Amino acid sequence: MEPTSWTTPGVFAGHDGVLTEQAGALSGELTVHTEWQEGRAHVAVGYGDGEEWYALAGSPVACPDPRSSRLVHQSAVEAVRAGGAVRFAPPPIISAV
Repeated sequence: MEPTSWTTPGVFAGHDGVLTEQAGALSGELTVHTEWQEGRAHVAVGYGDGEEWYALAGSPVACPDPRSSRLVHQSAVEAVRAGGAVRFAPPPIISAV
């Protein structure tokens, strides 16, 4: 099955930013990118056009199909907006890998 991806630019991180694996907490205006491949949704954030991507803490998550990856992506966008510099918690129907 082909990889499926979703990208949402212009997402402002909430108070304390969003926690990433490589760079710690990021704040400000971010782009959220989710790519589904082989049963996993990989969620990353970056500044601007995303020359550098940082995995959201808690990513990847188990995700049975591309359609479900859209739910994971929207949940990640909402988590970035909420901020709090905490690990990403996927939707209840999806579990962490």
